[in-house]
Amino acid sequence: MKNPSLSATRRNVVAGTLTLAAAAAVGAQSATAATKKKAQAVGSNSHNSVTVTDGTRIFYKDWGPKDAQPIVFHHGWPLSGDDWDNQMLFFLGKGYRVIAHDRRGHGRSSQVSGGHDMDHYAADVAAVVEHLDLRNAIHVGHSTGGGEAARYTARYGKGRVSKLVLIGAVPPIMVKTPANPGGLPIEVFDGFRSALAANRSQFYIDVASGPFYGYNRDGVKSNDAVIQNWWRQGMTGAANAHYLGIKAFSETDFTEDLKLIDVPTLVLHGDDDQVVPVADSAELSAKLLQKPTLKIYKGLPHGMATTHPDVVNADILAFIQA
Repeated sequence: MKNPSLSATRRNVVAGTLTLAAAAAVGAQSATAATKKKAQAVGSNSHNSVTVTDGTRIFYKDWGPKDAQPIVFHHGWPLSGDDWDNQMLFFLGKGYRVIAHDRRGHGRSSQVSGGHDMDHYAADVAAVVEHLDLRNAIHVGHSTGGGEAARYTARYGKGRVSKLVLIGAVPPIMVKTPANPGGLPIEVFDGFRSALAANRSQFYIDVASGPFYGYNRDGVKSNDAVIQNWWRQGMTGAANAHYLGIKAFSETDFTEDLKLIDVPTLVLHGDDDQVVPVADSAELSAKLLQKPTLKIYKGLPHGMATTHPDVVNADILAFIQA
């Protein structure tokens, strides 16, 4: 597969837009009783999927000894569980049981019409966890998956989650609101939606070859295989799920979720994250969590789990074993 060529102008525009997209701070919004309803698995279509109450089939990978401590990975937008290949192989080699699901509408899960919001995302995870009867689990979430992992832990994790890891994660909130005046205006996310609707394939190439991995930085050598793999994962999912997912990752307020999380939580972030800048995410989240450990990496990008897996994996392992 050969990547379309990019002009310097296009790369700079995408980089600038996505850099803006993380100027978020904390807001306040209470959860309703309806959103707290627990989703139950009602069946399984195959050995590696579970069907939830609205008929959506959630695909998952489950590797390693069934009696080993589980680590559950939550992927970012618009990717799939494949984004965790390096981490899954690493922790599998350390004797852990590793699980990664594809969010509804992403990867190999059902391309359904509805439910593309954080409440459904978290409930879908709960269904997978209950189906596999995972306990004493470590949950690891990146970017949008960090928000999903936080909401799951707050609402469904009691007695099942032992530790949480957030990597370049979107909480507490991204969009500008009256309670969050430092956030990004909704018009910026409208721009994301327009770019996706106009040419999703090109938009994904632009994101992956630019700010996501920091390949737009001077002196940083891009990796075509990494770019193509990001594009592949994105294009495997459904356009409607990704389009609606922009609202989910940008407008969801995780403030109350973070306050409720009482398990040790490792918050990892690169200080050159152009997608979710550290000052408006990790640093604020650490102030809301009950038992946070904040670690900021100098010069690392949003996709640092892919560009610097040895560094990230070692710190997660040390946190798990502590």
